[in-house]
Amino acid sequence: QVQLAESGGGLVQPGGSLRLSCAASGRAFSSYTMGWFRQAPGKEREFVATTAWTSRNTYYAYYSDSVKGRFTISRDNAKNSVYLQMNSLNAEDTAVYYCARGVGGRPTSQDGYDVWGQGTQVTVSS
Repeated sequence: QVQLAESGGGLVQPGGSLRLSCAASGRAFSSYTMGWFRQAPGKEREFVATTAWTSRNTYYAYYSDSVKGRFTISRDNAKNSVYLQMNSLNAEDTAVYYCARGVGGRPTSQDGYDVWGQGTQVTVSS
């Protein structure tokens, strides 16, 4: 059974940075699409970023408009890990952040993922 474990969340001031990590157990990590989602209090879970293998033998990254230019998703297949570097954080980024393993379908939709971590809290506040 594949398991995902997020880490790296915490309290940060507006304008600050955090790097989230997600460690995956199991094999064939490199072939899976991996994504980050977040859920703010009282709101639905929303897509943040995804990375997937392409037919051109490279990974692509795709971001929501709200984080594009500020967040960077990356992965280290040797460590079975995916990361989310978050810069220029603001209060609207406060949420629980989840990583997830893709199983096909739309990579921006929760329906495209089958395994989820327990989440890590990110709070942006002065």
